[in-house]
Amino acid sequence: MRPTRSTLLRAVSVAAAGTLVATALIGAPAQAAPAASPDAAATLAERLGDRSAGTYADASGKMVVTVTDAAAARQVRASGAIAKLVKRGAAELDRATAELERSAKIPGTAWWTDPVTNQVVVSVDSTVTGAKLERVKAAAARTGGAVRIEAEAGVLSTRISGGQAIYAAGGGRCSLGFNVRNSAGTTFFLTAGHCTNIASTWYSNSAQTSVLGTRTGTSFPGNDYGIVRHSNSANATGNVSLYNGTYRDVTGAANAFVGQSVQRSGSTTGVHSGTVGALNATVNYAEGSVSGLIRTNVCAEPGDSGGSLFSGSSAIGLTSGGNGNCTRGGTTYFQPVTEALSVYGVSII
Repeated sequence: MRPTRSTLLRAVSVAAAGTLVATALIGAPAQAAPAASPDAAATLAERLGDRSAGTYADASGKMVVTVTDAAAARQVRASGAIAKLVKRGAAELDRATAELERSAKIPGTAWWTDPVTNQVVVSVDSTVTGAKLERVKAAAARTGGAVRIEAEAGVLSTRISGGQAIYAAGGGRCSLGFNVRNSAGTTFFLTAGHCTNIASTWYSNSAQTSVLGTRTGTSFPGNDYGIVRHSNSANATGNVSLYNGTYRDVTGAANAFVGQSVQRSGSTTGVHSGTVGALNATVNYAEGSVSGLIRTNVCAEPGDSGGSLFSGSSAIGLTSGGNGNCTRGGTTYFQPVTEALSVYGVSII
């Protein structure tokens, strides 16, 4: 039977629609579901498994979920998020990360998955040269384009020095992250594990005449969080200093998402703002590797270690390390605070 004109038109329309689905960003339909929250988008991406490679917020703040096929895209649209077709699923990116773990675990390197470009990015600082750099290049080459290399200025390091905020017995200064309490009402504060590793007793002044608290837990490397029990519960307030005479109330904790606007408060450089660039980053410090970190373009300097990363009234992370400074800018990594809260069985005050 010869096709009718209407049948041909329908065929052309279907083919055109298929081309758009295969090559373009897939937007929500005219009568879309309510916009997906960051947590809902992340849950959907996890449920899709290898048919997704992560999520991020676009320039308008809407959540984008990467997908590898049209059926997954339909699920994403139905959830109220935007779907973006990508070449590589989670499994291929995980294999690329595993190759870096095997072959490129060199101090001065860090890596993370970039959902926007659908690649694993490995950064190298100024110390990664010669044979070390060749090792990184060889590992990247074995992934078939799933990994790209970026050079970063300066030296990647943890952020610790001697000087304000919370002072370690014997020397060393860090910044308090968030005050927390357990179910019995006992109060503590969280800070970086590379800080709590160096001393058990912590003071509120550099003369070390006023005891702030005693360490009850620490984890670094691998993670970068520690917990100190307050000597005086009256010191435990539920806010973050904005270093202008005002404070931000923090009422709970949340997971970060790519594209999120955040602020960091620390005792060396005060408050600085930026955005989340990646999640689940692995950073290879001279002292050891830490995984699961939040990567941002917020600057930090020595002494800001352990300080608060927050968004609105939500606690997000604890300052771990990075490179650069607050004069020329830099990259800073943060330990997700939700992990520390879960491990120690505490909640934000």
